[in-house]
Amino acid sequence: MPLKIVRNDITKMNTEAIVNTANDHPTVGAGCDSAVYAAAGFDELLKYRTEKIGFVKEGDAFITPGFNLSAKYIIHAVSPHYNGDEESEKLLRSCYKKSLALAKENKIKSISFPLISTGSFGYPKEEGLRIALDEINAFLLTGEMSVYVVVFDDESAGLSSKLYDLESFIDSNYVEKKTDEEYMLGAPTGAAYASRMSDLPRERRNERQRMPLAERLFKKGLKSETHHGSLKESEPDLFEEECLSEDVIYPCGENEAPASRKTESAKFKDGSPTDDGYGIVYPKEFKERLEHLADTYSEYLMYLIKEKGLKAPDVYNKACIDKKLFSKIKTNKNYHPDKRTALCLCIGARLNLDQTKDLLARAGYALSPADLTDVIFEYFIEYEIYDLIELDIKLEEYGLPCIIT
Repeated sequence: MPLKIVRNDITKMNTEAIVNTANDHPTVGAGCDSAVYAAAGFDELLKYRTEKIGFVKEGDAFITPGFNLSAKYIIHAVSPHYNGDEESEKLLRSCYKKSLALAKENKIKSISFPLISTGSFGYPKEEGLRIALDEINAFLLTGEMSVYVVVFDDESAGLSSKLYDLESFIDSNYVEKKTDEEYMLGAPTGAAYASRMSDLPRERRNERQRMPLAERLFKKGLKSETHHGSLKESEPDLFEEECLSEDVIYPCGENEAPASRKTESAKFKDGSPTDDGYGIVYPKEFKERLEHLADTYSEYLMYLIKEKGLKAPDVYNKACIDKKLFSKIKTNKNYHPDKRTALCLCIGARLNLDQTKDLLARAGYALSPADLTDVIFEYFIEYEIYDLIELDIKLEEYGLPCIIT
């Protein structure tokens, strides 16, 4: 496995070389630089840098002995400060290229990188990771080396409180054996729904679980030509069979509002009406789905991004996908992504679980309880842990293929 993301202290990595984020002048900076000097032997390393190396411009790299480290060498990449311009990206890419070139020149077989410039130098972590992966993967097309990207920062440590319960979530949601319910899309959840589903004939239960929520509602007879949105008398009552939301005002089983209620529509907490005054109850999320029912995967993704007030770089950087690929998805409304890309974009767009399931369904995918990778993705999305680096680390810990490497 030539490239791997790990969570560790880079000074404790047992690789032949580690990479340090250095300053251009022989001074010791904060973060990774300070930690490496302290672990290697502060005075000895600083003396070597001052007397034998001197000034080095941003984007370049130099090599020193590892001194007290287990690593034989330290490759120091003179890291750029983040300015949000093309020059910053050019210099950061140069740090990776020249560090890897130095490693190859010195016949180094294994090397550990921090996420260069993403600490005190201000580079956004997701964008820094994308650049690191671009350059490392490009090198590995022709070079033979084991490369580790090491994550160790306060933000990562702070996620531990959200990740501690992942194992119990997997125990509760991962189905070792595939079942007929594997590709459930948009179905309501909860004990009451499970009880109702168990009473349905097997064929009907499977059909309902595979059908997106909005499509099931239309199949039940919610037509645009019905008077005031009410159901035809010949149609079965929709809300007697399914309770769609805990926020619904009328109890399940009522298909018509009492006369005293028809003059004033009930309200959600945000003030929007839950019904049309005739007993047909519309959760806000459902109304939004109806408006975008015909959207393709690309169209619905762009709608969600716009609704959340996000910009394109916010999404494709956090999703760790290439800018060109994102542009293809954006400009081609019929673009069909692979499942990996679709899942990463759910993280990048900060979608909640319902939005994720709805978006995936438009590309023909679902979160399967029989797929451990899907279960871990579901956990990260449900608990709003929008961090693909941490997700990749968890996949590795469970012996699963990594997403972004």
